Amino acid sequence: MTQAIWEQGYTQNRELSWLQFNARVLAEAEDDAVPLLERCKFLSIFTSNLDEFFMIRVGSLCDMAAVDKEHVDNKSGMTAKEQLHRIYAAVEPLYARRDEAFADVDARLCAEGLRRLSVRDLEPAEQKYIKQYFKNVIAPVLSPQIVDAHHPFPHLEGKVLHIAALLGHKKSERLGLLPVPASLPALVFLPGEEKRYVPIEDILLEYTGHVFEMYDVLEKTVFCVTRNADINPDDETFGAEEGDFRKKMEKLLRQRRRMAVVRVELTRPISDHFTEYFRKRFDVSDAQIFLSRKAPLQMSYAFSLGEHFPDKQRAALSDPPFSPQQPAMLPAGQSLLKTALKRDVLLSYPYESMEPFLQMIREAANDPAVLSIRITIYRLARKAKLVEYLCAAAENGKDVTALIELRARFDEQNNIDWSERMEEAGCKIIYGFEDYKVHSKICLITRQERGTVRHITQVGTGNYNEKTATQYTDVSLITSDESIGTDAGAFFNNMAMGNLEGRYNRLLVAPSSLKNNLLALMDEQIARGSEGYMLLKFNSLTDIDIIHKLRDASCAGVRIEMIVRGICCLLPGIKGHTENITVTSIVGRFLEHSRIFVFGRGTEEKMYISSADMMTRNTERRVEIACPIDSPEVRARLHDILYAMQHDTVKARVLQPDGTYCKKPPVPDPICAQVLLMQQAIEQAREQAAHPAPPEPGWRKLLNRLLGK
Repeated sequence: MTQAIWEQGYTQNRELSWLQFNARVLAEAEDDAVPLLERCKFLSIFTSNLDEFFMIRVGSLCDMAAVDKEHVDNKSGMTAKEQLHRIYAAVEPLYARRDEAFADVDARLCAEGLRRLSVRDLEPAEQKYIKQYFKNVIAPVLSPQIVDAHHPFPHLEGKVLHIAALLGHKKSERLGLLPVPASLPALVFLPGEEKRYVPIEDILLEYTGHVFEMYDVLEKTVFCVTRNADINPDDETFGAEEGDFRKKMEKLLRQRRRMAVVRVELTRPISDHFTEYFRKRFDVSDAQIFLSRKAPLQMSYAFSLGEHFPDKQRAALSDPPFSPQQPAMLPAGQSLLKTALKRDVLLSYPYESMEPFLQMIREAANDPAVLSIRITIYRLARKAKLVEYLCAAAENGKDVTALIELRARFDEQNNIDWSERMEEAGCKIIYGFEDYKVHSKICLITRQERGTVRHITQVGTGNYNEKTATQYTDVSLITSDESIGTDAGAFFNNMAMGNLEGRYNRLLVAPSSLKNNLLALMDEQIARGSEGYMLLKFNSLTDIDIIHKLRDASCAGVRIEMIVRGICCLLPGIKGHTENITVTSIVGRFLEHSRIFVFGRGTEEKMYISSADMMTRNTERRVEIACPIDSPEVRARLHDILYAMQHDTVKARVLQPDGTYCKKPPVPDPICAQVLLMQQAIEQAREQAAHPAPPEPGWRKLLNRLLGK
């Protein structure tokens, strides 16, 4: 049956779909309409996205190709080896596109007064300055190494820049390695009023001969390796006899640093003879060696380039500034805790501020009526007021329980550190399950006043991360609905007891009840035939059962609109299968992250927000929550968000039956959903300041004016 799916042609490979998503990120860097400094940031985001893709997805496929050569992808019929070949072929042109985009951005930055130079571009006096900088600042912290019979090849950290030099000495050859010191700034600015700089790796490349002065430098290049980072704690035993879970994670993080190389990147062409050193030392094929001719291998510095422009010029080269606003459903100065006891409140990040939620936790920490605070934590900021407020609550005698997921990829150490801080303050810490990551976003505050126990429950689509709350679009419901609160209490009790099979009346909880309930909701629409309707916003679609059901719904005549930011393994518009499905992706200033599910229309509509994407890992192998939305006011606000997304004609890209994405046709008055939602937040905050009462959800008039309705 699975084979028939890919033969019928309405599914596509997950990894190739993800590369299409990252190509849409790169397209933002190529777009002249995007402000120059923002284009530079998109180049950095594209680069870091690709790094993580190789570390995790390519790393996983390399492992699979080695241990299970016959296994095939259930959406494309390809083996792991075949997928790798397709990935390498698809990535190569992306490097060429990045090079051209970088060259264009670099030239435009130069025209604006920020000039990137090589050492050989400098005037004699400037070359002298760089030479002194090398001698006094760089050389003292260098750790060069020769590789020969007496000096073994060292372990190289992943994504750390190195200089590799092919060295000649008395008719023999050696390899010289020179790590670029992480302690030094990535860019070295020249003295003077003009903003002119040389990348540090270019300086090291220029002075490689000075470092290896007893040798002849035959060839040299900047390079870095990408290592497989797909560590899987589930391969370890986490029983009591194995000690503390935190210690096991620290061991696995050390293991990650030594895993196999899956990619080598170079900044200049080298001979096949020199390339052989890389092939042999890292056990990689030619297809795994990528050349970046113009763009740097690391671009994290892009986010600080604006600091080198005067305020007025920086503003002209950047997106218009925006600060998260006072939430529309919470009048300024009012307590979110007290308001939620009266009615449901929705917060919409980053358009609205996360601060009211943080202040709710702070208020709960000092409220004599609050008995307990329970929360799941997946990712936190490096500096987190949330943790300080939770610690204060514990120190004030509240019962504080935090379920911290130590396996949140690349945030493991941060979560380990926070768990230790909270434990010291008296919080009860739970680490979750051996085989299931806890990805849900839920917080439960329990109060007792005048002998009555009340629950305030928060359920969100995104992390309690104060930094990303200004960068990711997410929604957060705060409600005192007792049926939701009762389920939330049961959820935390089940988590504490290690029970994944708990029963819930209102919440849909993976892995036990989310997927089957979503499929049942889809079946309800299938039963309505052409009267059925689904509007689904999430980040990725890979779950084959969900894909099956969407195809069945399309064949039954159900109209299905999906807003899928990233991976989409379903191909829309395939005759006889998915012709009633449309898929739109929006990549813009903010990362689209909210998950909103709508089934049906009008009075029969059912709406949920969720932490889960439509991916097998979320529906079957993680602890996730979807929460029903009952409040008409909250429903209306969520529909406003979706309505803006549906009518975007600037950033929206429409998935075609062949797996490519196309812009929507040009219109006289283009609409950018994220800009519109920023405008809405500002206008509603002004209305709140003038008339402190919950606003009517009438902002859609603005959009209708733009649409000419």
